[in-house]
Amino acid sequence: MAEQIFPTKGNLIKMKRSLKQAQLGYELMDRKRNILIREMVNLTDEAKRLRSTIDETYTAAYKALQRANISMGVVSEISKTIPVDDSIEMSVRSVMGVELPRLSAGQRREGEFPYGMMRTNSSFDDAYLCFNRAKDITVRLAEIENSIYRLAVSIKRTQKRANALKNIMIPKFRGYVSYISNALEEKEREEFSRQKVIKKAKLKKEQ
Repeated sequence: MAEQIFPTKGNLIKMKRSLKQAQLGYELMDRKRNILIREMVNLTDEAKRLRSTIDETYTAAYKALQRANISMGVVSEISKTIPVDDSIEMSVRSVMGVELPRLSAGQRREGEFPYGMMRTNSSFDDAYLCFNRAKDITVRLAEIENSIYRLAVSIKRTQKRANALKNIMIPKFRGYVSYISNALEEKEREEFSRQKVIKKAKLKKEQ
């Protein structure tokens, strides 16, 4: 350490400032990590809830489609008249600098269907509504799982930086501060002893 930095008051001030910045950086990284973990836990709980319902939702949708096929015959031709849903839009929200996706699908008005009612019946309507519910859950689950992935990557990166500050940078700057402080104290003691000897010799000479 003695070869790396000179024990001067200027360097002592500089190292103390660097130590303070490293400690503040660690506190901020630790706080960011905790907030991100809390956000990820909340999203993970919601993802579990959605996963537990999505299979049931799709099962119900395909059963409704089966009922429509039975009551109307094969409905594939009629289904082709339904416009392709391209209403899903993505925006982002920021959590401690981490951009998380926010997906939104176009809202269908209650009682409004994008197909003619003359050639369909309630079974077809029910199938359409069931698949819309499945779509909404799928969109939300995709949003959450992508957010969880991004949070996990950011948490890992933040943890790595926090560890570097805690285990490398902070101990290094503390070592510099200790080394310079001890060297300056030793220099002050030597200077005090030298001045004492000079003063003693001067008094002896005056006598």
